Amino acid sequence: VQLVESGGGLVQPGGSLRLSCAASGTIYSIFDMGWFRQAPGKQRELVATIANTGIPNYGASVKGRFTISRGNAENTVFLQMNSLRPEDTAVYYCYRSQSGRDYWGQGTQVTVSS
Repeated sequence: VQLVESGGGLVQPGGSLRLSCAASGTIYSIFDMGWFRQAPGKQRELVATIANTGIPNYGASVKGRFTISRGNAENTVFLQMNSLRPEDTAVYYCYRSQSGRDYWGQGTQVTVSS
């Protein structure tokens, strides 16, 4: 399974960005897919994931500001990020779990700065 992210970049505090991730390869209908992030000197942390059932799971620091959604196909997820803060600056990694295995994208940089 290969994961390709897009949509990162530089945004001012209070702004918005939308990340996309598309999976290719052997795709199963039962899965969990979403985003983690890692800032310099910090551990990788959960941003948001969504299961094949459509049930989302959010990290505490992004609840109420970020929204995860799926595309019509089972291989795409989106992350709408609103009210961005400087502390949201990190590399955002797409993640997919299926059939007992975890897969990661290469990451996309999100920088929140004035």
